Amino acid sequence: MNNIEDLLKAAQEAAQNIQAQMADAQAGLDKIEVEGAAGGGMVKIRATAKGRILGVDIDQSLLNPSEKQMLEDLVAAAINDARAKADAAGNAEMSKMSAGLPLPPGFKLPF
Repeated sequence: MNNIEDLLKAAQEAAQNIQAQMADAQAGLDKIEVEGAAGGGMVKIRATAKGRILGVDIDQSLLNPSEKQMLEDLVAAAINDARAKADAAGNAEMSKMSAGLPLPPGFKLPF
């Protein structure tokens, strides 16, 4: 019976290890910065790979009241660009973390 107990203990320790690695990886995503842009770089959004918006940069030429709708569209497009880049950076980091784990094909972390 000792072998089963040892196996269960080892499995529990491995699960705790993976959980700790996941927490570290998630925390690391907030340190990776990406930049989304729209309008040929006239609107830029800085964000973390976790999706937190860090800053917005709008070209001075767009600050014309008659261009309000275009500016709103460019800001939305830049946010979406930043979000897509954040997702890509996050997925790349998570795949690095899970590279050594014996996971079945198609299985993704976090659970």
